[in-house]
Amino acid sequence: MKIIDDLKSIKKRDPAARNVFEIFFLYSGFHALIYYRISHFFYKIHLFFIARLISQLGRFFTGIEIHPGATIGRGLFIDHGSGVVIGETAEIGDECTLYQGVTLGGTGKDTGKRHPTLGNGVLVGAGAKVLGPFKVGDRAKIAAGSIVLSEIPPDCTAVGSPARVVRRNGERPADLDQVHIPDPISQELCKLHAELDKLKAKIEELENK
Repeated sequence: MKIIDDLKSIKKRDPAARNVFEIFFLYSGFHALIYYRISHFFYKIHLFFIARLISQLGRFFTGIEIHPGATIGRGLFIDHGSGVVIGETAEIGDECTLYQGVTLGGTGKDTGKRHPTLGNGVLVGAGAKVLGPFKVGDRAKIAAGSIVLSEIPPDCTAVGSPARVVRRNGERPADLDQVHIPDPISQELCKLHAELDKLKAKIEELENK
């Protein structure tokens, strides 16, 4: 059963989890998955009202909103979880991790497939927004607070608003540091300042001549 895989995955990846009983009774992220698994069953047999009712109950009790139409693989770990939103056409692979405040949503411009697809082993940091019908590749990492609006290749780390890939080495990245991360916008500003200094120096040289 997928719910058993969810339980085992949380126990394996959360150092704060003392035992499976604690996770089963006290973890809101795990409770949200239980509500989702049940509501998704009713959604697949076209009992949409019952499916949405169960999902809204899950939202009320856990603070996590998962549309029953979403497709979620095995071993999802929603850490802390408050404010997480997963849209109707979102797809999540196996062994993914979502932190609090994550949104897998749409932009309002698309029809049909409107929400992102996460590959296996994807990590999405706290407060990150992934918006649109594109894919985030296997084992990709999205830094906290990032806004992702386009595809992220596998084994990459994306940072910023809008997010840019800052690591792509063909190997599985090390665990993402949620604090000490490069800011691509600051890096671009530094380049611009350097170019301006060069231009000023040339202008002064011409004026002196």
